[in-house]
Amino acid sequence: MSNATRKITLSASRDIPFNKLVLSQSNVRRVRAGASIEDLAEDIARRGLLQSLNVRQQVDAEGRETGTFEVPAGGRRYQALALLVKQKRLSKTAPVPCIVQAGADAIPAEEDSLAENVQRAPLHPLDQFRAFLALREKGRTEEEIAAAFFVSAAVVRQRLRLASVSPALLDVYAEDGMSLDQLMAFTISSDHARQEQVWEALQRSWSKEPYQIRRLLTEKAVRASDRRARFVGIEAYEQAGGIVLRDLFQGDDGGWLQDVALLERLVAEKLKAEADAVATEGWKWVEAAAEFPYGHTRGLRRLQGESAALTEAEQQAKDAALAEYDRLTEEYADIEELPEEADQRLAELEDVLEAFDHRPSVFPPDGIARAGVFISIAGDGSLIVDRGYVRPEDEEPLEPDTPTAEDGEPAPEDIRQAPAITVAGVPADPDEEEEDALKPLPDRLVVELTAHRTLALQDAMANSPHAALTALLHKLAVDSFGYGGHTACLEASVREVYLPVQSGDLKDSTAARSIDERHEAWKTELPIDDDQALWDRLDTLDDASRLALLAHCLSRGVNALYAKADRYGGSVTAQGVARRLAQADRLARAVGLDMAEAGWVPTVDNYLGRVSKRRILDAVREAKGEQSAQLIDHLKKADMAREAERLLAGTGWLPEPLRLAGAEDEAAPEDGSDTELPAFLADEGEAADDETGEQRPTAAE
Repeated sequence: MSNATRKITLSASRDIPFNKLVLSQSNVRRVRAGASIEDLAEDIARRGLLQSLNVRQQVDAEGRETGTFEVPAGGRRYQALALLVKQKRLSKTAPVPCIVQAGADAIPAEEDSLAENVQRAPLHPLDQFRAFLALREKGRTEEEIAAAFFVSAAVVRQRLRLASVSPALLDVYAEDGMSLDQLMAFTISSDHARQEQVWEALQRSWSKEPYQIRRLLTEKAVRASDRRARFVGIEAYEQAGGIVLRDLFQGDDGGWLQDVALLERLVAEKLKAEADAVATEGWKWVEAAAEFPYGHTRGLRRLQGESAALTEAEQQAKDAALAEYDRLTEEYADIEELPEEADQRLAELEDVLEAFDHRPSVFPPDGIARAGVFISIAGDGSLIVDRGYVRPEDEEPLEPDTPTAEDGEPAPEDIRQAPAITVAGVPADPDEEEEDALKPLPDRLVVELTAHRTLALQDAMANSPHAALTALLHKLAVDSFGYGGHTACLEASVREVYLPVQSGDLKDSTAARSIDERHEAWKTELPIDDDQALWDRLDTLDDASRLALLAHCLSRGVNALYAKADRYGGSVTAQGVARRLAQADRLARAVGLDMAEAGWVPTVDNYLGRVSKRRILDAVREAKGEQSAQLIDHLKKADMAREAERLLAGTGWLPEPLRLAGAEDEAAPEDGSDTELPAFLADEGEAADDETGEQRPTAAE
């Protein structure tokens, strides 16, 4: 029969009066760590002793028990109890829960002390975060939690923010899948879906640093230090319902403003109010924007204003401020470091004197009537009002078409023409139109449509050597006879046109496939890498092949793209764009281009879902008749667009940018002087309407 397993006997537990306990010299803890003795004493006073002391009987030299017990494990708790006794908050004879080890135990006291500290598993940080959150959910305030655990309220807020990260990411952190620094970076955003999306993206990235996480979470937000945020003010933004993302773990310079659309609206509204105030001065136009591009005043004449004379009261105030500034400067001339009050007062006086020295200039009335003002925002959020710029078209003397009083003085302000105010490139007070009036197509949509037309025109020209040769001769004649600009030698070249804005279906279009196939065929045919061999090959081609290759090469340079004109004198002008489109129409007629035959069909993605309900109905009405339009006029925007796509299939209907212009346009002057953009192109785009059918104007992209 096998021997029975020996049962373990646990040490006895008993209450021992505090005055019968002494601190053992066998305690291995020598270095202070963790909470202070004072904090531990306060915690014991609040909730009692949560962990017993480990003690052993003290014996005399002859081995007899003395009635006192030494404490080899639990020295900090003993010292905290001793402090409470010293403060007379605990009785000297108060019973203390103790685990009494047998005196004859062979295990040294030092081993007990070491084991108690080494075998104790520290609390995982996530458990602390969740514990704080549980206390918060039970009604404890952040301040109460902080007081209970002797930390600051800021620390509690940090722990609560960490616990609010996506549960999926907390599980990753619990399994040591991410560092604490990475977890802290995720607390900037409260959007769990976005947090998880960023973490998934990081798995495919070489950079997983916390700063990268913060950058991805705030890439669509605006810093609080941004000029727009400073101009509006964080308080005003939050009062309007905006959310500010804040980083509780490192300096965030005020945080990030999440709702960019709201911020832009508040900026536009405040700029509009400032522009209205400046407009009362009588300027012909006022342009306001958060910032203007470099060189926006190029080509404009600056009026020379004069400094306004100070009134008697203003002069007295200036003299007083200057006298006080001189007195303080002289008084502290020999002191290296100014007292705080004196330094602050000198700064205030400097601001007052600077305001007197930088007063707005006074301009002559006739200059104001033809000039304008630029209003923008400085880097620190302050307002910049730059007055007195005359546009070239306003240089001519004003016609005396404004009513004047009998004495020759200008008529009262209320009968003068209102100034033109523009905020962020959009007229602040557009003329009221009927609700169903058509507005210009959005610029981006026109560019996408004309990208389709450009590619189709390139393909059509490549298949029409006669038109290609005519286009080449036209360019050579323009260059040769003088009005095409200065040339050196021949300099006849073809630059392939890049399509920066295009819809997703462009690369799969019939024209794109045809161009690619033809290009690859010629690329295989020609020894491009050997200049002499290329010359010899071209020289031996028959005339038909030479014309075909000429047409293909020239087609790569066809540009029928619409482009937004630069309002501030850049390289792209409205006149140049109009001339380009007029020439593209002429070339399209020469090659017989029909965009419907070229494969373009209206869909929800490429047109119908991008325009107003009015335009959708007009398209169906034009292609299928009034009855078909009435079948869908009651539908919501999305449903109407889908039904219109079905109805327009196979009809060959095209929007205005893709239609072939009439032959009467062919006589447009070559220099584009009288060429105007078509009606569907303008400075402002048309926003797709909402479900009510009302159109919402937007700034041009």
